[in-house]
Amino acid sequence: MILVSSCLAGQACRYNGSSALVKEVEALIENKEAMMVCPELLGGFHTPREPAEIIKGTGMDVINGSARVVELSGKDVTDLYIDGAYKALSIAKEIKATVIVLKENSPSCGSEHIYNGAFSGARIAGEGVTTALLRKHGFVVMSEAQFETKLYWDQP
Repeated sequence: MILVSSCLAGQACRYNGSSALVKEVEALIENKEAMMVCPELLGGFHTPREPAEIIKGTGMDVINGSARVVELSGKDVTDLYIDGAYKALSIAKEIKATVIVLKENSPSCGSEHIYNGAFSGARIAGEGVTTALLRKHGFVVMSEAQFETKLYWDQP
């Protein structure tokens, strides 16, 4: 079973109320080959919500307690991101996910890049909180771009 970000399957659950539909991901859901998850909603957020970025680090730094996730207004939402990540991990374990496809650049789901924490639109190499936790537990996590180009994708 494949676990995918809900927004990639067309759900309007991104911070700004939009989706990031990838038709191939939507097809996986329709064919019951994948299950959707939104770690941010699992953590207690609503849509729309204020943008948030990881300050002074990456997702693994958040998990280790040396970085924080903060909204544009300055509100610390680290605990909600960590809670959502652990709930996503529980689902991944429960369904025995073989591959996980998450939304790039997200402070939760980014797998190669996240925003730099200055709310300037600049990105840095790094992973989001959920991706870091999933990888720490041995799961294969890729971005939608990697999925779309079949980079790292093992076709049957």
